[in-house]
Amino acid sequence: MSESLVLVEREGGVLTMTINRPRVRNAIDGPTAEAIARAVDQLDADDSVVVGILTGAGGSFCSGMDLKAFVGAAEGERPAELDGRGFAGITQTPPRKPLIAAVEGFALAGGCELALACDLIVAADNASFGLTEVTRGLVAGAGGLVRLPRRIPQAIALEYLLTGAHMSAPIAHRWGLVNRLTTPGRALAEATVLASVIASNAPLAVAATKRLVVESADWTIAESWAFQRDAVDAVLASKDAREGALAFAEKRPPKWTGE
Repeated sequence: MSESLVLVEREGGVLTMTINRPRVRNAIDGPTAEAIARAVDQLDADDSVVVGILTGAGGSFCSGMDLKAFVGAAEGERPAELDGRGFAGITQTPPRKPLIAAVEGFALAGGCELALACDLIVAADNASFGLTEVTRGLVAGAGGLVRLPRRIPQAIALEYLLTGAHMSAPIAHRWGLVNRLTTPGRALAEATVLASVIASNAPLAVAATKRLVVESADWTIAESWAFQRDAVDAVLASKDAREGALAFAEKRPPKWTGE
């Protein structure tokens, strides 16, 4: 049963993971969280995959934690969280490879935090985002309180966090939270186009670029140069770096090996 909770499809260097609980707007319970975590593990483990896409079935991205499962859980238990990995298995430990959220409909509460755990967001222009936990007596404890003020101006983020209001996709795009807007029903298709462009690049260079951008937020200037040098040197020593230079000189498409 758990296998059907998240549909996984690989095409070329792109792995698409679809949360498959449309009857509850893809709300996350324990089994679904575990299924998402397994899919993300597959993303990082498969050397033929460069980038992942996370989306939801049935015209909605994710409505957050399954509140019925929460009410039925033991006191203090959060059924959609995995130890050491956070909500749905990715908010505390996102994948090493780039991950794109393809958002249709609602990305609310934990669903919004899932989108924020992704590196890029493609959204239909009628989609909406919201960290609505305060309206249910809860707190957005899966990274949303930290990530949203880093993605948009703090005062704007705080207004949405304190009111629990929804943010429309066009407004999210205006603030830079959403990378690309599409017409309804086209978010996954546009995310696939974006992912395919990323996947055409050298896998080691793509992974190293994400790592440097994400981790450098906590580095001092001195640390940034040291860590950057180590990462860049490792990529420069790779077979792909030589292949990229040769392909340029020979005026042909590169053939990446991930080595």
